[in-house]
Amino acid sequence: MNTLLYESHDFIGVLTLNRPQALNAFNSEMVDELLALFPDLAKEKLRCLIITGSGEKAFMAGADIAEMNALPYEKAVHYYCDASNAAMEAVEQFPAPVIAAVNGYALGGGNELALSCDIRLASENAVFAQPEVSLGIMPGSGGIQRLMRAVGPGKAKELLYTTRRLKAEEALAIGLVNAVYPREELMPAAVAMAEKIAANAPVGVAATKRIANASIGMTLEESYRLELEAFGGCFKTNDQKMAMTAFVEKRKPEPFTGN
Repeated sequence: MNTLLYESHDFIGVLTLNRPQALNAFNSEMVDELLALFPDLAKEKLRCLIITGSGEKAFMAGADIAEMNALPYEKAVHYYCDASNAAMEAVEQFPAPVIAAVNGYALGGGNELALSCDIRLASENAVFAQPEVSLGIMPGSGGIQRLMRAVGPGKAKELLYTTRRLKAEEALAIGLVNAVYPREELMPAAVAMAEKIAANAPVGVAATKRIANASIGMTLEESYRLELEAFGGCFKTNDQKMAMTAFVEKRKPEPFTGN
């Protein structure tokens, strides 16, 4: 891979966006590499995935505007809307929780990628924005829908229409991120959270994520039906039997196996 770095250890994967010379800007090559990578990651049975950016300045400073501007219409729409949407969907629907460790600029596609993650942690130098309308376009990778769900329609529309940049503390105040850390503490905090997630029952965590995502836009009655099926599935696992037996017997449970 030319635009991505990946490593894993103890059920936790770390995916690094690796175009530091371009502030990790999203381009056609990165889109293709993300779409090729995620089916393979799903086979690894990870319990948590962390996404971050290389270097000290940017998580992802938006799309590669020079490339986008040079592409013919069909390819621009394909890479910066259709295929990039598929990449964001792959992140959002990844079986395990995904943590965005936002270590600098998260503009345009960078904010859209962060919004596709389950949890967003930011460094103190992080900056968030959707600047697309200042470039004669609009967000094309799910940013409108996900931003409205994250911070509410009113605040989202303000940010989308004005392209105003948010510093980390303001992003925290409006619920765009979960926590803010000094830059050097960001990845240790992300890893610590990933370890806490990975220590829980993989089937239960995956089912919780699946139902949480699927229930958006559903009625309560519809989401209850999904919960019933998923809850019942957890009772068919060895992990459930082991953990509940340990609880009843007032002893520490054994490590979860995912079975």
